[in-house]
Amino acid sequence: MKVIIAISGGSGVNLGLKILKHLPEDIKRYLIISKNAKTVFKEETNLEIFDDGDIAASLASGSFGCNAMIVVPCSMNTLAKIGCGIADNLTTRAASVMIKEKKDLLLAPRELPYSAIALENMLKLSRLGVIIAPPVLGYYSNPKSLDDMEDFIIGKWFDLIGIKHHLYSRWKVDEIEDKDE
Repeated sequence: MKVIIAISGGSGVNLGLKILKHLPEDIKRYLIISKNAKTVFKEETNLEIFDDGDIAASLASGSFGCNAMIVVPCSMNTLAKIGCGIADNLTTRAASVMIKEKKDLLLAPRELPYSAIALENMLKLSRLGVIIAPPVLGYYSNPKSLDDMEDFIIGKWFDLIGIKHHLYSRWKVDEIEDKDE
């Protein structure tokens, strides 16, 4: 499986990094980051990082064959561009390809409250099959720390694009497994 992770905007970059950390080893990962964060990422990670201005990069082609893309955090600007078909950088171009190829595209909008314009853009994208999944905590996971909360959110995102994980306890799974025995 090949997964693109695009980090746009500023708030929530740590969730993008945690996604990279928690992806199973057998998943090939590609990272697109905003210009301001690029220098830091080059120093602190061992990842294949793509220039967001390079719309001719391999990730911008359907023939490259990525299975999924996660944009986290997804700024309202990026969400609006994707919703309007504006492909003026690698993130929005790769997202356009994911929609065209009917591949999993997950957007994690980071602002709140949402404006009516943002909600209309989310609805339009959702109707096209895009997964709109803001970082929302499920309290049934009984989080004890910020790491637990982030693991739950990332686990839910992984569930949505079909990546197996053990990042949180599922709702009453033990009770169901006990009844099956």
